[in-house]
Amino acid sequence: MSTETSRLTVRGITVEVRRKPIKNLHVGVYPPDGRVRVAAPSRLDDDAIRLAVVSRLSWIRRQRQSFDQQARESPRQMVTGESHFFQGQRYRLNVVEGKGPPGVHIRGRSEMRLTVAPNTPVARRRDILEGWYRAALKDAIAPMVEMWAPVLNVSVKEARVRKMKTRWGSCSIAAGRIWLNLELIRKPPICLEYIVVHEMVHLLERHHTPRFRALMDQFLPDWRLRRDRLNRAPLAHADWLY
Repeated sequence: MSTETSRLTVRGITVEVRRKPIKNLHVGVYPPDGRVRVAAPSRLDDDAIRLAVVSRLSWIRRQRQSFDQQARESPRQMVTGESHFFQGQRYRLNVVEGKGPPGVHIRGRSEMRLTVAPNTPVARRRDILEGWYRAALKDAIAPMVEMWAPVLNVSVKEARVRKMKTRWGSCSIAAGRIWLNLELIRKPPICLEYIVVHEMVHLLERHHTPRFRALMDQFLPDWRLRRDRLNRAPLAHADWLY
């Protein structure tokens, strides 16, 4: 799919415009700073896009305000005493230096123990934690996909995990594949399930149409509450564009 990218300024707001061979225009507002992006059909000119953005200005401003009020984490230095999240729960990191393989273990209800060799650099500590997060997310996704596939009557050939800068998940209908953002392992399981179902429903309806929302209402009636909880959760300190 060919994409043409440009920028417009609408009422003092910079808007990134991506023209694609699609049917409908979509306006998105992304954390952490409320960046506005429009995916527009290739046929639409700048004036038509400006009018679409103007018609959504109230919603855009509400979204940006909610991001301004959303909690942010400070940069993680991977040292004992820091707070780290796992499946919506806050844990105190305990870095233990010693012999043996590196790893991460949850101990009790409040401790996340990171075992590393002496003098392990911060970047390596982050990689160890990220690898553990990735494995845990894959383990959490698999049973959800298995449970929801017959309910939705869809076939997911593959579910993968990756870092994403613009979304919580994505779906390749042709390949029958869904992708989940690594950040989701830090969020409550009901939020992860919402994104899993969301992407699987896209196998039935490509775009966020009334039919898509009706399917979400049918299969996951509280999806809006889950979405709001996900959007209220603290944002990790990262170069996010989501």
